[in-house]
Amino acid sequence: MASLKDMRVRIAATKATQKITKAMQMVAASKLRRAQAAAEAARPYAERMEKVLGNIAASVTDLSSAPKLLAGTGTNQVHLLVVCTAERGLCGAFNSSIVRLAREHINKLAADGKTIKILCVGRKGAEQFRRQYSQNIVEVIELRVKTLGFEHADQVGKKIIELYENGEFDVASLFFSRFRSVVQQTPTALQIIPPVFEAKSEGGPAAVYEYEPDEIDILTELLPRNISVQVFRALLENAASEQGARMSAMDNATRNAGEMIRKQTITYNRTRQAMITKELIEIISGAEAV
Repeated sequence: MASLKDMRVRIAATKATQKITKAMQMVAASKLRRAQAAAEAARPYAERMEKVLGNIAASVTDLSSAPKLLAGTGTNQVHLLVVCTAERGLCGAFNSSIVRLAREHINKLAADGKTIKILCVGRKGAEQFRRQYSQNIVEVIELRVKTLGFEHADQVGKKIIELYENGEFDVASLFFSRFRSVVQQTPTALQIIPPVFEAKSEGGPAAVYEYEPDEIDILTELLPRNISVQVFRALLENAASEQGARMSAMDNATRNAGEMIRKQTITYNRTRQAMITKELIEIISGAEAV
C-alpha cells in the first residue's frame, strides 16, 4: 500500500496535469475561432471553382483534345492517396479517423488488384502508415507553420502534378477531415485527378455558353490551380477540425483528471484516518496495560 507521502505526490501530479489540459483546451478554443473562420471563408471559392469547371468540362465533347488532368490516362491501375493529417497529437481520434478511412480505401483497391501509392501531408499520418504501408509511401510533406497559406497548398499541388506528369499514377484522391462543429468532424475522400464533378440537374432548358478563349485553354489554365485550391481547402478544414478535436479531447482529459483527483483524495483521507485511528488504539491499549 502506498504511503501518505506517495499519495500526496500523486495528487499533486494529477493536479498539475489537469492545469496543463485546461490550458491546452483554452489555447485550442482561441485557435479554433480563426481556423473555423478561414475554413468557412475558403469553402465558397472552392465550391464555385468546382462548379465552374464542371460546367466547362461538360461542354467538352472530344476528350482526346482535353487536358490530361481532365481526361485521365485511360486507365485506373495506379492510385495515389494524398492523406492530410496533423503535425501534432493530443487531438483525440482526429488523425486516426482520417487514416482509418484511407486504410479502408487501400484495402478496397488492393482487393481489386490496384497499385497504391501514398503521399502523406502531415507527420502523424505518416507515423501510422509506416507501420503497415511503409513501402507505399512516396513522400512525406511536413507543414510546421504557424499560419497556413496558399503557398503551402500550392507546394503540395505542384508535387501531385509533377508525379502525374511523370506517369507515377493514374488516379489521385484527397483525404481530409471536414469541419462540422467542435464535436463533429467528418473524414472525407475527394477524387481530384481526374476530377469528378457532381451533375446538378436544374429545371428548364440548359443554358448554352460561349467561352473566350475556348474551353480547352480555360481548362488547361484552371485545372492545375483547382488541385491547389482543393488541397488548400482540405488543409484549412483539417486545421479547424484539429483544433475542435483537441478542444474536445482536452475537455474530456480535464474532467477525467478531476475525477481522478476526487478518488485519490478520498483514498488519501481514508488512509490517513485509518492510520490516526490505529495510533490512537495503540496509545489507548498501552495506557490500559499500564
